[in-house]
Amino acid sequence: MGVFYVVAALLFAVLASGLAWRQLLMHQEYREREQRQSQRRIIQPGPRGNIYDYSGKLLVGNRPRFSAVVYLEELRSEIQEEYINIKRELQAQHEAENPEEKFAFDWKETSWQARENVIQRYLSEINDILGTDHQIDKRYFRRHFVERQLMPFELVSDLPREDYARLIEQLPLGSKIGIYTDTARDYPNGSAAAHTLGYVRGSWIVPPEGIPGDELRTYTYKGEVGINGLEKQFDDILQGESGGEIYLVDKFQYQFGEPIFQQNAKQGGHVHTSLDIDLQLAAERALGDRTGAVAAIMVETGEILVLASSPGYDLNDFSPRLTQETVNEINEKGAWVNRAAKGLYPPGSTFKLLTTIAGMRSGAINPDEQVQGGSHFRVGNRLFPEHSGGPYYDTDVRKAIEKSSNVYYYDMGIRTGIENIANEARRFGMDEPLDIELPFQQTRMIVPDMEWSREVRGFGWRAGDTANVAIGQGDLLMTPLHVASFMASFARRETRTDLTLLRRDTGEIIDHGGEPIGLTDYQYQAILEGMERVVGPQGTGRYAMIDGVRIAGKTGTAQVKRPSGKLTLAWFAGFAPVDKPQIAIAVIVEGLTPGDRYAGGATAAPVARAVFKEFFQERAAEELLSMQP
Repeated sequence: MGVFYVVAALLFAVLASGLAWRQLLMHQEYREREQRQSQRRIIQPGPRGNIYDYSGKLLVGNRPRFSAVVYLEELRSEIQEEYINIKRELQAQHEAENPEEKFAFDWKETSWQARENVIQRYLSEINDILGTDHQIDKRYFRRHFVERQLMPFELVSDLPREDYARLIEQLPLGSKIGIYTDTARDYPNGSAAAHTLGYVRGSWIVPPEGIPGDELRTYTYKGEVGINGLEKQFDDILQGESGGEIYLVDKFQYQFGEPIFQQNAKQGGHVHTSLDIDLQLAAERALGDRTGAVAAIMVETGEILVLASSPGYDLNDFSPRLTQETVNEINEKGAWVNRAAKGLYPPGSTFKLLTTIAGMRSGAINPDEQVQGGSHFRVGNRLFPEHSGGPYYDTDVRKAIEKSSNVYYYDMGIRTGIENIANEARRFGMDEPLDIELPFQQTRMIVPDMEWSREVRGFGWRAGDTANVAIGQGDLLMTPLHVASFMASFARRETRTDLTLLRRDTGEIIDHGGEPIGLTDYQYQAILEGMERVVGPQGTGRYAMIDGVRIAGKTGTAQVKRPSGKLTLAWFAGFAPVDKPQIAIAVIVEGLTPGDRYAGGATAAPVARAVFKEFFQERAAEELLSMQP
C-alpha cells in the first residue's frame, strides 16, 4: 500500500511539474503563438519628402492618388451567398444532365468563382457610372486575396480627378465601394531637369521602424524607392517614416474590431537644391527639339544652376508607374542619357583657352607675339586647315581667341607640347569624375598624351595628334559640366570648382580645393580681352550678347565620327559679368545628320544668351525688390 502512495505521489508530482512548466515557463511562448495566429500587422509607408529649387520653388512633390477599392471582409456574406447560389446551380444542372450520378464539384474553384463574381459586380457598378469597361484581373485578384487579404483591393487605380468626382457624387450612400487615397510622385514642371531629379519605382520593401510585431504576419502598402537622379541619391532623406496598425483576425483571416495598435506615417525630409527652375526652363526652351545640353554654375559657390539635357522625358509619365510604352518612346528618342553631366564630347575650340593657359605657363605663348597665319598649317607632310572664317594674319593671342584661329593654335600647341597641355588639363580636373550629388558618375573622360597613346592605341604620339588636341579635337572627351566647371574656375583665376547640386548657406566660405591659375595679371587679362571680343559685335559669339552685360565667351565647333558620317557639335562656353563673374555656362548642340551645318556662334551662343538673359533679369528683379521700403 505504501508503494502505491509513493507511485501516486510521484505521478502527481510529474503532472504538477508538467502543468507548472506549461502554465508558468511556457506561458510566454503560447501567448506569442496565439498572437501570431490571431494578430496581423499592416505597414503604411510615409510620403516622400519634397525637392525644392534654389529659391524654394517646388520641383518634386506628392499628389493625391485616388483608387476605388473594396475591403474583402465587408464582402464575406455576399461571397458566401454567391458560393451557395453557384453550388445550387451546379447541382441543379448536374441532376438534370446526370440524375443517376452522385453530385460532386470543385469547392475550391467554386470559392474563387464566387469571390470573383462579387468583385466583378462592383466593377460593373463603377463601369455604369464612368462609362468604362473594367474587367477583373483574376490573377491579380487571387494573388491579392492570398497575400494581402487585409488590404483594400483596388478595383480601379489612379482615378482621374473627374472620375473621382463622379464616383463620389453617384455612388449610393452606404456603398461598399470606397475611395482610398494615397500619394504618388508629382513633378509640376514635367520634363524640366528630368535627368537630374530622377524618378522612383514602386517597392513592397517598406521598413517597419518603430512599429512592434516583427513576429506577426505583416502586410505592406506599396512604397516608392528612388531609382535615378536626386531621387536615388537622397533616398534615405526623402523616404518617409512608416506608420502601421495591428489588427485581430478570425480563423478565416478577416479582421474585426478596431486596431489594437496604431501609428501614423510621417513625411520624409526635404531636399533643397541649387537648381534654378526658371533658368532651367529658359535653357530647355532655347534648346527646343534639338539634341544637346546646358550646364550653368554659380562662379563663387560652385552651385549648379542648370543641368539641361535634350531630348528629355516627362517625369509624370513615370508616376505612379512606368509603362512599357513610355520606355519604348524614351528608347526611340535616345533620351535616357543625362548629356549635361554624363555625355562625352570633344570640347572643340572651347579647349583653346586651356591650350592658351598651358602655352603661357610653359613660355611657349607670348600674349603680344603676332603670328602671320595662313589658310593651312603644315605638320610633316600633312596640311591642317584654318576654319572657314580664315585666313588670319598678324594674329596675337587676343585675336586668336576672338577669331578662333585654328592655325594659330596648331602652331602654339606644337610649341607647347602635348605633355604640358595634358598636364594643364589634368590640373583643371578635366580627366576626373565630377564629385556631384548624382549616382552613376561619368568616369570615361579622356585627356590623351604619349603614354595614353601607347597603352590604348598601341603606337606612339605624333605631332599631328598634338595639333588636333590643341584645338579641342582628337581623342579628347569630357562632359559639358566639365567645360562649365573649367569656365567657373578660370573666372575665379583658380584651377578647381567644388560643384554641388545642393543650395549652400549664404555667406559660406567655399574652399574649392584647387590652386591659383598661375598666370600673371597681364597674361590673364590678355585671355579675358580675347574672350570678351568673342561676344562683341564682330566676334564669333556675338549672338550671346546682352545689353548692359559684359560677357566673356568662347565658341567651338567640333566633329565626331558616327556610322552615318561626320556630325557637327556646336559649343559655347563663357561667364558673366566680366568684371565680377557670377555665372559660368557651357552649351552643346549636336548635329544629327552629316548635313547639319551647326556652328558654335550661330547655334549654341543663342542658347547661352537665353540663360544669361534670364539670370540677369532675375538678379535685377531681386535687387529692385530689395530696394523697396
